[in-house]
Parts: sequence; C-alpha cells; structure tokens
Amino acid sequence: RDEETGLHEPTAFANRVKEAVVSGEAGENSLLTLISLPGYENLRQRLGGDGEKELLDTLGTYLRANSLGGDMASRVGDGKYSLVHDASVDVKEVEKKITQFSKEADPSGQGVVAEAASLQVAQDNVSQEDIASGLSYTLRMFQKSEKGEFNLKNLASSFSSLINETADRVREFRRLVGAAEFDVAFHPILHTMTGVIHHYEALVRFKKDAAGTSPFETITFAEEAGLIPEFDLAMATKVVRHLANIPDRYQAAVNISGHSVADAKYLDGLEGLLQQNQWASERVIFEITESARMADLESANKFIQRLRKDGYEVCLDDFGAGAASFQYLSTLEVDVVKLDGSAIQNAQKAAKGKAFLKALARFCTELGVHTIAEMVDTPQGLEFVRDCGVEYAQGYLFGKPNTNILSFGKMDKDIQKLFLKTGAHAAYA
Repeated sequence: RDEETGLHEPTAFANRVKEAVVSGEAGENSLLTLISLPGYENLRQRLGGDGEKELLDTLGTYLRANSLGGDMASRVGDGKYSLVHDASVDVKEVEKKITQFSKEADPSGQGVVAEAASLQVAQDNVSQEDIASGLSYTLRMFQKSEKGEFNLKNLASSFSSLINETADRVREFRRLVGAAEFDVAFHPILHTMTGVIHHYEALVRFKKDAAGTSPFETITFAEEAGLIPEFDLAMATKVVRHLANIPDRYQAAVNISGHSVADAKYLDGLEGLLQQNQWASERVIFEITESARMADLESANKFIQRLRKDGYEVCLDDFGAGAASFQYLSTLEVDVVKLDGSAIQNAQKAAKGKAFLKALARFCTELGVHTIAEMVDTPQGLEFVRDCGVEYAQGYLFGKPNTNILSFGKMDKDIQKLFLKTGAHAAYA
C-alpha cells in the first residue's frame, strides 16, 4: 500500500480490479473513475512536507469511503488516483470535493481543479476476462502517461472501442502463447576474467506478430494488460523442455516479471513444472525483472527463498537503474544482481562513474552477491567492468542472441585475445 494515503499501490490495485471484475464483485452497476490533479507539482511546493502529508491523508480517507467495499481505490502516481465505485456515487461531487480539499490545504487558497472520467465496468458483448484486461491496460497507461498524453474526457467516450481493441490483442497474444508460437533465443553471460560462459539468458522471439512490433513492445503490452504471468509460465516451460534435450553443461536464466511473483496461477503452475523436473535446479536460474512492479516485497522474498531452498539461484535484474534498487537488495535475498545496462554505459561516461561502479561491485561482493554487467558491447566496455570488479558480462561483444544455443561453441579469435592477456584460458563452457 501507499504509505502516505493508505490506498492500494498501482499494481496491487490493477490486480484487485481484475479479480473483482472476473468474480462479478464489480459488475454492471460499477464504474472505474480516473482522477487527475493538473498542476499538482506546483501545489506540492506550496504545501511543503507536512501540508502535503495532511492532504494525502485526507484524499486517501475520502476515496476509500467512496470506493466499492470501502477499499478499492489507488494512488496511481503524483496527482493521479483511481477508484472503483457504485454508480450511485456522484463523480462531479467527487471532483468538487477533491478540488475543495486542495484549496483548503493550499496556503495561497489556489489549490488545483480535479478532473475525472468514469468508465463503465460492464460492456455489452465483451467477456469479463477481456474487460478486466482492458481495465488493467487502461490503468497502467494512465499511470505511465505524462502531461497531455492521456486525455481523460476522450478516454471516457472511446473506452468501448479501446476495450474491443485490447480484447483483440489479448486473444491474439493468448493464441500465440497457447500454441507456443515463439522461439527462445539464448545470450551468453561470461566470466570477465576467464571468458568462460556461466549461463545463458533465455529471450523470447515471436514467430508471428500481426502488428509487426518488437518482442519488447509485445511483452510490454502483455505486462500492461495483466497477461505476463501466462507468458512467463509458458516461457519457463519451453526453456525447461529445451534444456532437457541438450547436454547437461548448459544452464539458462528464465525471466520472471514482478507482476508474476504475486500471481497465484503462475505460482501454482511454476511449482508444478519444477516438481515434474527436479533436475532443473542445477541448470535453471530465475531472473526477476520489472522489480518495481512488486508491491509486496516481503511476499516476493518468501517466493524467492522457496526457489533458493529448492536449489535454484535467483538474480535481480536492472539493479542500479533506480533509487529503490538498494531497498530491493536489502529486502530480497538473492544470489546475483544484474547491473542495468544504461547504468553501466553512463558510468563509463561520468567522471565519478568508475569509482561508483567499483564501490557497487565491492558492496555486492561483501554481501555474497555475484554481479553481472549488461550491455558490454565493446572491448573497452569489457575492460571497464573488469577493472571495476564486476564478475560477469553480457553484451553484443560476445555475439547476438541465437535460437541455437550450440552455436556459441567456438569463440571468435579476436574475443579470445581479450581474455588471453589476463593469463587465463578462454573457452566457452
């Protein structure tokens, strides 16, 4: 939950709304209302810390009281809120009240003018599952939108078409996943001193994409529409089956989105997969991606510890990409952190970058956590992360992802030289 308002955090709220729609708790008499406070940043500066705290507490109490069951409201972001409520709630009155609260809290009396748009939860000729996915997608687009990108009034009038468009994309994505119409490409992760491959990251390559979008765009849509747990399980299944048919020396990292960590169906499905393939604990590594999506870090850590207890190594992806990285590392007990590629490249450009990365690598070493550097695409990049004490590297310097994992059996002679000068034998495992 959001500490300042007591409301649900965005990911938890999106999941809660989806559950309520599918179960029928939120039905034809329910509305989803999105609320925006334009000019909130200026208001925040006028309020000061204590003033903002009081306003947020007031808003949280008010929105909860007007939401379905008294607890179906969320702080989506700064100056952004959402709630599911009964149709009897007067949305215009909600706008007026929030505007009034802001004026009363503002020392200048100016406040902000709240804007709201409501969406009918029930839609004709659309399944509850499709409505839930459409609502989830809409909520996350609202959360990510910048000023001027997300017109609430236009959204209200076009929501039915958005639901239908989203439903079509959802059905196509589920068909692709259900038919396993995607390939797994592998990308090596090497020891920075020896050049020996420790494992490969498993990456998706879709065989068919009607929109012609990239894997990143397709996966992003799946995350925003709440579909990523289904894909994560399908991907894990495919990787395990692939590893079962190649030599034992090959290990692969399977991604788990922060969305999936809290999804009961995914957790049950993964448990069943691993029970049927207990040998996989020596050859599969789990890599937690989109960690910012994890609303409940304590529950996430319990899941991680179950994996580790069963013999699986767990890696935390995108470390160093945001201010919350250290909070995640202090709460989540993992074996490996993957240092974000943009952070690695920025460190090479900044005057203090090398000192910072050295300190970060040393900090992880003292915690007993291994380190991987992403986006090591040049010999200079490899030398940089090696000098900083990072243990492993991944990047195009060592080849592009390939669906044939056996293709990495022979190292390019120029790459060999990068490791031979360290005095260690370079070879692919």
